[in-house]
Amino acid sequence: MWRGLVVETARQVLGYAGGTLVVPQTVLSEEYWDEIETGFGAAGIPVRHFVLHADEATLRARIGGDEAPESASAGPWRLAHLDEYARAVEWLRDRATVIDTASLTPAGVAARIARTVTA
Repeated sequence: MWRGLVVETARQVLGYAGGTLVVPQTVLSEEYWDEIETGFGAAGIPVRHFVLHADEATLRARIGGDEAPESASAGPWRLAHLDEYARAVEWLRDRATVIDTASLTPAGVAARIARTVTA
């Protein structure tokens, strides 16, 4: 069910904006990513998948320092899934462009993604 919603949302966004779908998302389940990626392919949606990576200490510091209102409830979930992310990053390295964000600003990350997509 989720795959269909993800693919349909992407189709509508690209129908409006055009271009290539940039996915700066870490999907922790390879099976789930396979379903989504298959759906994108079947819909003819061009995708560039990016993993915005940082070491565990950096992730913990960022999660702890995130003051966005929605982060109060998301923070514990994010911390509880760090081990799962560490396992997932192994297969993600083969399936996505991994960008180490530990020493980059958000603008620097965005610029790197933009350069990669337009290259």
